[in-house]
Amino acid sequence: MGQGPLRHAIEIYSLRVNCRVTSRFAHTVITSKIINRANESREATFEVELPKTAFITNFSMSIDGKLYPGIIKEKASAQKEYDTAVSQGQSAGLVKITGRKLEQFHVSVSIAAASKVTFELVYEELLKRQLGLFELLIKVRPQQLVKHFQIDVHIFEPQGIRFLETDSTFMTNELNEALTKVQNETKAHILFKPTVDQQKVNPELDETLLNGDFLVRYDVKQVAAAGDIQIFNGYFVHYFAPQEMPVFPKNVIFVIDRSGSMAGRKIEQTREALLKILQDLRPEDHFSCITFNNKVVEWKSALLQATAENVASAAGFVRTITARGGTDINHALLTAVSVLDKAERLPERSVSMIILLTDGQPTSGESKVEVIQENIEKAVNGKYALFCLGFGFDVSYNFLEKMALSNGGIARRIYENADAALQLQGFYQEVATPILMKIEMQYPDNAVEGLTKNNFKLFFEGSEIIVSGKISNELDLLPVEIKHTSDLTLKEEANVKEKEQVFQSRSYIFGNFIERLWAYLTIQQLLEKSISAQEEQQKALEARALELSLQYGFVTPLTSMVVTKPTGQQQAELANKPTEAGKWVLNSPLGMCGC
Repeated sequence: MGQGPLRHAIEIYSLRVNCRVTSRFAHTVITSKIINRANESREATFEVELPKTAFITNFSMSIDGKLYPGIIKEKASAQKEYDTAVSQGQSAGLVKITGRKLEQFHVSVSIAAASKVTFELVYEELLKRQLGLFELLIKVRPQQLVKHFQIDVHIFEPQGIRFLETDSTFMTNELNEALTKVQNETKAHILFKPTVDQQKVNPELDETLLNGDFLVRYDVKQVAAAGDIQIFNGYFVHYFAPQEMPVFPKNVIFVIDRSGSMAGRKIEQTREALLKILQDLRPEDHFSCITFNNKVVEWKSALLQATAENVASAAGFVRTITARGGTDINHALLTAVSVLDKAERLPERSVSMIILLTDGQPTSGESKVEVIQENIEKAVNGKYALFCLGFGFDVSYNFLEKMALSNGGIARRIYENADAALQLQGFYQEVATPILMKIEMQYPDNAVEGLTKNNFKLFFEGSEIIVSGKISNELDLLPVEIKHTSDLTLKEEANVKEKEQVFQSRSYIFGNFIERLWAYLTIQQLLEKSISAQEEQQKALEARALELSLQYGFVTPLTSMVVTKPTGQQQAELANKPTEAGKWVLNSPLGMCGC
């Protein structure tokens, strides 16, 4: 074989990714089997990138038939055990953020000559509908040719699959032949199983092509006006994603940081993105632009309609933005609020929002973040949605996230990559089409408990509202009412027994998936709520999130997984969930603004 795969002393002879998506809830198992072909002990490494929005639920190593399971514990107690077991300064934890969408799980273990180890990692996530699609992302990077390699994805969507595609950053014609897709009304099966020869960059060299993203994108059919209700083992989930509704006009103010730290590539990318975003404004929208360093400059001191003429004038203003000076976030945001407060003759039913883009800490004017947060919350007073985009890693993401969540919006980090302008545009596209306001999803109090968030300030086209809860045992019919600003009440009644029948083909689903989906969603929402809560309420929210994380075995920001190893090796290592703010990463769907 020339330089065959056997040249690797540590050979991955099998790598399988098995993913089951049942009604948006994805359960992924990654199994890697490794043999040490050297004639002495060597280090075997298991390295996997998984979506930031996922929670790890299980990890184990099996070495020559002996199992070493990972155990999920409260973070504080795990840390204490870990600190006593391990001398200070060893191991920086097993999980770290590696990019915009991914974090990396990495563990190494020393195995004897001719020994085998099987690593298995399990994680779960609720897929989020963005711009009309669900996306399942599988990162592929074996770094060597693998004799038995496969990605196996099963999707079951009782609502029906409207659209399905696979995409990848490394496909070739040869690899394409290793990909099969089978689909019917409600199920899809995708199998990617390349042979060693198909994996090669060229026949002469043992270099692998498999390096990058493997993506499955799909959408479901929307038939019922009041959304789709699914019920299994005493839990329900309700999906609501109205189609083809008229779009509310927007009143939007762009607040752009032009302090010295934005100089160079960042300000160029910001200008580029803003010019495209201005082109995307609808004629019935109203808008304005504010730029700030230690001084605040307004394009116009009022909101103007997005006529071709006004958009051209704003584009001229954007082209002249240059970066220098300090950062007065407080004054800039208060100016934006006052422009919205003074605005006249705005469309009666319209959505007002402020989009802040900054790359640094407040250094001019008011620089205490607590005071700024208080000032802005008082000024906004629930009337407008504030979206905060943090450019790069010098921003205080905690500060931006708290400010956005306290004012009916969300925060996002913009990564300093070549595609930063596209990230900015992508974010704008998600909030560009508000189609519902003040949505309330109502269920009978006496029949439902543990209800997740059920009222939403805004709903954007292409996203989805998800509500889940526990239903009482004797319930035969679950009635639902959806109210929103269009003064329209949508009603639906779900027959519990009929709905449960849908999931009887048990081979297709995993465990109590709606109950786990409910727990996942509840934990995410408790953590998100705690970011902008007062200290006492924060403690109560975190305590409940911790209780659920332990009960359902999720590695969340409040729990750790203790990974044990054979005697004689570093005895325990911790897998913690890294977070965007150094605090928490949240899966905050835009259909759920105003959380």
